[in-house]
Amino acid sequence: MFTGIITGVGRIVGSHDLGSSLLHGKRLALSCPSGYLEDVALGDSIALNGACMTVTSLDLDQQQFTIDISAESLSKTTGLASGNTVNLEKALRAQDRLGGHIVSGHVDGIGHVSHFAQVGESWELRVQAPQALAKYLAYKGSITVNGVSLTVNRVEDNTAGCEISINLIPHTVQNTALGTLQVNSGVNLEIDTVARYVERMLTAGATSPSKDTK
Repeated sequence: MFTGIITGVGRIVGSHDLGSSLLHGKRLALSCPSGYLEDVALGDSIALNGACMTVTSLDLDQQQFTIDISAESLSKTTGLASGNTVNLEKALRAQDRLGGHIVSGHVDGIGHVSHFAQVGESWELRVQAPQALAKYLAYKGSITVNGVSLTVNRVEDNTAGCEISINLIPHTVQNTALGTLQVNSGVNLEIDTVARYVERMLTAGATSPSKDTK
């Protein structure tokens, strides 16, 4: 479990195939800010751009760790290529403040940046979300973009899904990897957990199970 409050920005410094077919995943090596791994152990969860991953090895001298990512996860996420900067968040502890919102670390879909420009002291980020996620996005609702907990300022439905507008304060741009985004960049999206349960409650039982006619 996570909060969407980024605790560090890392870089993918290595990528190795775990097999020779498309069914195999990759092993990624990541470098971290100095001291970031001091309280991390093998098997701990760290979210990379919003995708929950398991630490499989640690190199405290080099401040690096590795994760194994399956082919399924690679097909459902974006931004996890060698050389990319990524947002890092360690798993939530019971005594931590919930500064963002409840984030599971499971990517629901991939959006694409449609606009990113400075407005006053802040930046406006617009993301085109896919049709499958459009119904979960609402004005002043929460959305996780590449692991960052953000508030939706505007929603415009369109034939491809919907475009959401988000305001990024300077602190967010300076302390996450969102500042590297460009128009057409892919981003990992996770909808608000509350919206997921509301949708289930509204649709449960809507389709009656087929009756046994024997």
